[in-house]
Amino acid sequence: MTDSSYLDVTADAYDAVATLYAEFVRNALDDVPLDRAVLAAFAELVRGTGPVAELGCGPGLVTAHLRDLGVDVSGVDLSPVMIDIARATYPDLRFEVGSMDALDLADDHLRGVVSWYSIIHVPPGEVPAYFAEFRRVLAPGGHLLLAFFEAEGDPVTPFDHRVTTAYRWPIDDLAKLATDAGFREIGRMLREPLEEERFRRGHLLMH
Repeated sequence: MTDSSYLDVTADAYDAVATLYAEFVRNALDDVPLDRAVLAAFAELVRGTGPVAELGCGPGLVTAHLRDLGVDVSGVDLSPVMIDIARATYPDLRFEVGSMDALDLADDHLRGVVSWYSIIHVPPGEVPAYFAEFRRVLAPGGHLLLAFFEAEGDPVTPFDHRVTTAYRWPIDDLAKLATDAGFREIGRMLREPLEEERFRRGHLLMH
């Protein structure tokens, strides 16, 4: 049986800092042209094909960015307070409370899934179950975009994320788990940390 206690810990931790976190990430896409390029490539692949979900959407910044790129997108997050903030900030978008490993969606419902730094708090042994759920809700031919902290040659490594424990992943290891779940890699991007960032950023685009 899956130990889901980390879900409560994560939800409570984000609830506690939601307002500060939302302000902290408000301009998070402004100075990262490579990150925006990855999102733009994903948007071009899924635009006009059907519904897309950002899973672990937080205060809704990336969901709204994808909307602005013409994507039919909604957001899901574990934190009720984060969802309240997202709904208040972007009242024209749909946001729901939910867990990425047990989505209230039919099989093959989505044409795209974005997990933008949202699997980082999942214990490594539980990640395959999340990828299986992503595969379940994605229609054949759908696309998955992952963003995460890259381990830079180290094994999967926990670190002291500002909110709650998170994990850095070697990009090859995460890509293999997604492949094992039925995805095929289209491309990847590694970005070196900005001056105020600690770790390299990894991005995987899967089909």
